[in-house]
Amino acid sequence: MKINLSGHHVDVTDAVKSHVQEKFAKIESHFPSLLSIDIIISNEHKKYYTEITTTYSGVSISVKGENEVMYPAIASAAKKLDAALKHRKGQLKANLHEKPVSTTPEIAHEIIQEMELR
Repeated sequence: MKINLSGHHVDVTDAVKSHVQEKFAKIESHFPSLLSIDIIISNEHKKYYTEITTTYSGVSISVKGENEVMYPAIASAAKKLDAALKHRKGQLKANLHEKPVSTTPEIAHEIIQEMELR
């Protein structure tokens, strides 16, 4: 999986890159079909924002995390991405199963109308 990491008013150091690799190793092992993840870390108004976008099974998934410290902001976004990917995977698996066909029960007035009462 390719991780595209960029910063807006943030220096992306080797320590930040290794932290991001560590946080997304679990996601990479659970979802091997993910090809790339785009991560933007920004610092605005004394808060760090992490925005992550990716495409999984034809659907674009985007999550955001924020905190006053950069590393918890990354962890928050990673946790949200993992939850969103699990939700999408559940939707895909649910669509594979055949849905039960509901049969309408006979209604009493229809039965009475069919009967020949005299």
